[in-house]
Amino acid sequence: MSSRWCFVNLLLLVFLSCSPSAGIRLADAAEIVTRDEALTALHSPDAAVRLDGVNGLAQLGEPADAAVLLEALYDADPDVRLHAQGAVWQVWGRSGNPEMDALLKSGIHHMEEGRMGQAVEAFTRITERLPDFAEGWNKRATAYYLMGDYDQSLKDCDEVMKRNPQHFGALSGYGLIYIRRGELERALEYFERALEINPNMESVEQSIELIRYKLSKDGKREI
Repeated sequence: MSSRWCFVNLLLLVFLSCSPSAGIRLADAAEIVTRDEALTALHSPDAAVRLDGVNGLAQLGEPADAAVLLEALYDADPDVRLHAQGAVWQVWGRSGNPEMDALLKSGIHHMEEGRMGQAVEAFTRITERLPDFAEGWNKRATAYYLMGDYDQSLKDCDEVMKRNPQHFGALSGYGLIYIRRGELERALEYFERALEINPNMESVEQSIELIRYKLSKDGKREI
């Protein structure tokens, strides 16, 4: 198996690991019926209770709760970390506007079905209506990346970071784009930043190791 083939497949894994649709199915939170209860549960010494808290925020949380969920990405319990990653995506995807949330889901569906033009149109409407909603920009950046429009994808990633500097998905997106452009040093920088925020992305970690290996070989900067 060629190193090039492995590298391309790692890139695919990176993309999938940074996509909310690729996360686990979040279980119902036992006995968690309010957001405040979920937040309190996150501070429990019992990992099972913390897991309920994470899942409760996935269902009931607000965008501001991403901060505590990002902390949970470093929890001692692997199940809590895994569910926290999915919960972060859940709360990031809530704009507070039901119409725009429905449009976001529609755009994601178009993207998953390969209708990139329609996806971009949906996400553009969101960025126009709710310019401060980072996830509208992030989803459009993803669509542009899949269309091969890396310059526009980079611009949209910039917009994401202005609004959400902790967005590990967008940081990973930068890494993918710079790999496509043959700029491995810059790709490495962004992948490392993404992994610092979310240390649970194994595919990103593998890509970092592979980029470091390739950069250590003189004259092997092409992918």
